[in-house]
Amino acid sequence: MTTVALAVTDGMLHFELSVAHEVFGTAPAGVPGPWYDLVVCGPGAVRAGRFLLEPDHGLDRLPHADTVIVPGWADVDEEPPADLLDAVRAAHEAGARVASLCTGAFVLAAAGLLDGRRATTHWAHTRVLAERHPRVTVDPDVLYVDDGSVLTSAGKAAALDLCLHLVRLDHGASVTNTLARRLVVPPHRHGGQAQFVATPVPAPGNHPLAALLPWVLERLDQPLTVQDLAREARMSSRNLGRHFRSVTGTTPLQWLLTQRIRHAQELLETTDDGIDSIAAATGMGTATTLRRHFNRTVGVPPDTYRRTFRSRTHRHATTPVRGLPEG
Repeated sequence: MTTVALAVTDGMLHFELSVAHEVFGTAPAGVPGPWYDLVVCGPGAVRAGRFLLEPDHGLDRLPHADTVIVPGWADVDEEPPADLLDAVRAAHEAGARVASLCTGAFVLAAAGLLDGRRATTHWAHTRVLAERHPRVTVDPDVLYVDDGSVLTSAGKAAALDLCLHLVRLDHGASVTNTLARRLVVPPHRHGGQAQFVATPVPAPGNHPLAALLPWVLERLDQPLTVQDLAREARMSSRNLGRHFRSVTGTTPLQWLLTQRIRHAQELLETTDDGIDSIAAATGMGTATTLRRHFNRTVGVPPDTYRRTFRSRTHRHATTPVRGLPEG
């Protein structure tokens, strides 16, 4: 069982802390095999906003975790405590994967973990992070950055995106989709997506496309057109485009292509189907078309994606897990 440790101390943001606890603390119903062993580590009773938190262990347990999550740091002008920095640094040196949520990046930067790396944080604080830590390449325009053993996210909802990304790395697309359905959020937003969204997506069932989007997802293998979508939604193509922009932030065809690519990723991860079969199942038509769109969107060809993912999952399955010491 993989151990995930939340590194907490006074001054943490409770939203990001709760997001990590929700994702890693409870296995989605019906998911086979062990889930994460979540532990909360802190120097003692910790106040996060108006909430008082009782950690399970001290900060000295962080180096024994497989993954360490640092929630948002409330006051970016305040230096994080030395014992927290020492513990996070020791965990990384011991081989743990370390991820910060929102302004938790300031903790990682103060610990020296972001030196020479690309990182992000909440868009309102990216300039401060870059000025204070010039050895860090700060990207203000992304949801999260996966730099291997060190990961950082932008603010609020992007923290959930990064947590789901970690689950996707560990358990694959199918499990992540199940978890996302429980949380009522999209299963995967690519880290390179712009973090600032002018118009938020309305709650499920509370917008004009609420019935159309599930209908489309059930028919990704079919050659759907904008006219097909407009006909099903009982509106003009122009009106459909306007609603898609409002709800998803993109055009009907771009949204449809994204769903096809995501479905292709899941099939590459969970089946041995050939590229031709996956192209047909995702409505791409031919392997050539799938490869072109997949490479342009994901950054690697489908065959490379499958090999990389399976190599990673095999490594997670065979590498012994470090456990917490007794006592």
